[in-house]
Amino acid sequence: MKFQGTESYVATEDLMVAVNAAITLQRPLLVKGEPGTGKTVLAQEVAHAIGRPLIQWHIKSTTKAQQGLYDYDAVSRLRDSQLGDPRVHDISNYIVKGKLWEAFEAPEAPVLLIDEIDKADIEFPNDLLLELDRMEFHVYETRQTIKARQRPIVIITSNNEKELPDAFLRRCFFHYIRFPEREVMQRIVDVHFPNVRQDLVREALTLFYDLREVPGLKKKPSTSELLDWIKLLMAEDLTPEQLRASDARSVIPPLHGALLKSEQDVHLFERLAFLARRDGR
Repeated sequence: MKFQGTESYVATEDLMVAVNAAITLQRPLLVKGEPGTGKTVLAQEVAHAIGRPLIQWHIKSTTKAQQGLYDYDAVSRLRDSQLGDPRVHDISNYIVKGKLWEAFEAPEAPVLLIDEIDKADIEFPNDLLLELDRMEFHVYETRQTIKARQRPIVIITSNNEKELPDAFLRRCFFHYIRFPEREVMQRIVDVHFPNVRQDLVREALTLFYDLREVPGLKKKPSTSELLDWIKLLMAEDLTPEQLRASDARSVIPPLHGALLKSEQDVHLFERLAFLARRDGR
């Protein structure tokens, strides 16, 4: 059972090594990298490549670790007791299974994605240490111990918004997805747009990488934003010559809303374009 990428996901050699090492060690794979570099999609593609079901737990700022195990719906039980519903006599009717419980009970070891773990409270990772180590947890309301039938393949993503605790990091296999070099990015574009004109892609990539190098940029455009931009270029039937005329240091790129995601960056390019035109007189 080795991950070697898929037809729709270009995985670098070091990423494939990291995925397979985590599977061998039976440790969670912690994946960091810029937003839009394919961290979440990685779990989907790993599940597809090795033929396993995928369970996704998308973390929010309000998410608690307990929710991944189970929730006890006391409000529904109170309401049912007031209505005389006989279900109230069995407390298990009000236990809502979380994503870890689903993964532990799956008949076949799934891929469990814990997405954007750094969005949650700083204690969130530590609160999952025991469960991820022992692959079991206790349900106090029903006095059950839930044990994993088979250890799931756990992939955890982080956008580096918060530092993760050392105790949590020690239990993970770590991989940082570096921003793709031009050759790898060319392969990614080819996978998504096999019929795109290669001269258009060359000009788009040149402009894209020049744009990422502009000093003072608040948010550099990511892989997913490049793909959106190329899709728009194709839809608008823009030519390589039109892109060639757009120097990233002096002219705002066409359809720049797909690449620039803050007014600060748009204003930066407007100032650069103004200065370039003034100096060119």
